[in-house]
Amino acid sequence: MSETKALTHLDREGKARMVDVSDKDISERIAIAQGLISMSAETLDLIRQGGHKKGDVFTVAKIAGIQAAKKCADLIPLCHPLALNLINVDLEIDKNNRDVVITATCKLNGKTGVEMEALTAVSVAALTVYDMCKAADKTMVIGNIHLLKKSGGRSGEWNA
Repeated sequence: MSETKALTHLDREGKARMVDVSDKDISERIAIAQGLISMSAETLDLIRQGGHKKGDVFTVAKIAGIQAAKKCADLIPLCHPLALNLINVDLEIDKNNRDVVITATCKLNGKTGVEMEALTAVSVAALTVYDMCKAADKTMVIGNIHLLKKSGGRSGEWNA
């Protein structure tokens, strides 16, 4: 069993706080997150064929994910506002499992990590796919949003 670590967003009295990163070194930090949105085969075909009335579902979801990563500090109260160098959101159809697989990569040179930005990008991209396709498919399920990899900073590299 792993050793329990202290929650960094709580002070000694247990009150919420933003973590002070002023003493940390600047390093290249990368985070990759992934999630799924499951749907009917017909909805996947509609997306793949580009026949959706609202437009190109993947392009709109990609832009939404990028915007969400840039706004992460506005959405998650104790996140640091970051000047991201890269935000990439990829969406792929996994026809065998009737999923859209969403992967987001965020990168910067800074004092704090970009895991929340990558996770936020995946979440909002999935919500955008849902929003664009909800009229065609009420059975969609968003899930398995998780961190795949992170690197940089004091903790170094981590892989799921």
